[in-house]
Amino acid sequence: MATEDDVRLAALALPGVTERPSWGRPAWFAATLMARIWDDGVLTVKSGEREALAGTDPETYFWTPHHERSPLLVLVRLERIDTEELGELLAEAYLLAGGTHR
Repeated sequence: MATEDDVRLAALALPGVTERPSWGRPAWFAATLMARIWDDGVLTVKSGEREALAGTDPETYFWTPHHERSPLLVLVRLERIDTEELGELLAEAYLLAGGTHR
């Protein structure tokens, strides 16, 4: 089970990532937004695999009508993933948000 603290540690370990509030919640930015706490225990993260993730595991991955216009955003129930999967999600989000590995 991943936590908000796990998100923070993994996101800030990526080169150049910063944390600042977005809509009153913690958010992490590379060149642009890569992830944000949407609600307690729920992370919004950029992913090119939104449809596949939600299609194979809708109890973990989903989106709301609010996210319809943003096809790269998927919501993740943190209690349903481990830190390894979280790290993979954040690594992809980092690249999609304009981060570059040094």
